[in-house]
Amino acid sequence: MLQTLFLTLLTLLMVKSQDTEETITYTQCTDGYEWDPVRQQCKDIDECDIVPDACKGGMKCVNHYGGYLCLPKTAQIIVNNEQPQQETPAAEVPSGAATGSITASSMATSGVMPGGGVIASATAVAGPEVQTGRNNFVIRRNPADPQRMATNPSHRIQCAAGYEQSEHNVCQDIDECASGTHNCREDQVCINLRGSFTCQCLPGYQKRGEQCVDIDECAVPPYCHQRCVNTPGSFYCQCSPGFQLAANNYTCVDINECDASNQCAQQCYNILGSFICQCNQGYELSSDRLNCEDIDECRTSSYLCQYQCVNEPGKFSCMCPQGYQVVRSRTCQDINECETTNECREDEMCWNYHGGFRCYPRNPCQDPYVLTSENRCVCPVSNAMCRDMPQSIVYKYMSIRSDRSVPSDIFQIQATTIYANTINTFRIKSGNENGEFYLRQTSPVSAMLVLVKSLTGPREYIVDLEMLTVSSIGTFRTSSVLRLTIIVGPFSF
Repeated sequence: MLQTLFLTLLTLLMVKSQDTEETITYTQCTDGYEWDPVRQQCKDIDECDIVPDACKGGMKCVNHYGGYLCLPKTAQIIVNNEQPQQETPAAEVPSGAATGSITASSMATSGVMPGGGVIASATAVAGPEVQTGRNNFVIRRNPADPQRMATNPSHRIQCAAGYEQSEHNVCQDIDECASGTHNCREDQVCINLRGSFTCQCLPGYQKRGEQCVDIDECAVPPYCHQRCVNTPGSFYCQCSPGFQLAANNYTCVDINECDASNQCAQQCYNILGSFICQCNQGYELSSDRLNCEDIDECRTSSYLCQYQCVNEPGKFSCMCPQGYQVVRSRTCQDINECETTNECREDEMCWNYHGGFRCYPRNPCQDPYVLTSENRCVCPVSNAMCRDMPQSIVYKYMSIRSDRSVPSDIFQIQATTIYANTINTFRIKSGNENGEFYLRQTSPVSAMLVLVKSLTGPREYIVDLEMLTVSSIGTFRTSSVLRLTIIVGPFSF
């Protein structure tokens, strides 16, 4: 009896203590909750968010206070408040069963929907009010508190800071970034968190104190292949002249200017980062290093052509005067008109000289001389007029170039008939009034005509070379004349 009375008094004291004491203090959060150092309170853990593959077999995960449910994807949650949840004091919640989990009574309100879906009562989701201190948390339990009653869906529940009551009578996170209730600066980006938010700098900026300062990406190589240009919050790469950015916007590749935009007038050669222009033969680069200018070869040298140089685009050509033709591109050669075409009559013979031709009579003999052989005229002994005249006159023709170097042997005269016991002497009989020539005897029967003064053509000289033959015993004396026509050409070639 005494024992029963003692137990009754102890029970009354405990009930009295519970009525007067409003809080029960714990030193740590229960399973399904974690300590929020910002709000200094316990907050629910969203297992559906942090547990990989929380539900298997195609089930969907539904978070609730202190735990989560795995329901078929076709399941619907129906609010049913006809059977109020039987509250279990927090002190009697076993480890692993967090406050707000579905109790036996709440599960009794669940049913099976057609198609296999599970009906879960909203009273199973609504949990008790949780308040915290700095180093622990306090669960307020008051069955008579109208905020704890879930029989009326319109009845408000008290949510933690950063949360608000949803239409399903559960606490859901407040998106401060969407509602504009954050205090982030204009140069910052608001990032919503569960129950809170954070302010971050825009991409390309970093936080320094409360300020967001630009990150100089160019100061941290190697962002760019060649040149880096920093911009507020970003950067971009540039390439040196002659290069262009590749598709990755980082690497610089060489531009083939010869293919892309050939600026060279003639030949283009691509080199790394640039190009060079070259000109065809006969041209040279202009001062802009792009265009080509014709080289006036005729001005660079006076020895390119024997007679006249004619400049042409990219080349030159040589010309010769009338009576000459170009050989080997630069040299002038006399045209032998007597072999090609001439205007001499039948009684004339054609004599070619440097730069032209002459027509001479086929019979040059004048009375009293008679023609005995080609170009040889003889004065007959029977004719008294021939007594004091040369016995014979031979006509010869020659051509020399203008400005020929001197002294120069130009013609040899020689006796055709040699008599015994005779002496031959040679002299210039006429045609050497200005002393241009000199006759040097080279043997008893021959002599050499020497040019001692330079002659400039065109000009014609007729020189009589006489050979005087005298008998060694003085019995007779005779002479022969070689009439040499010298034509000096107009040019030195």
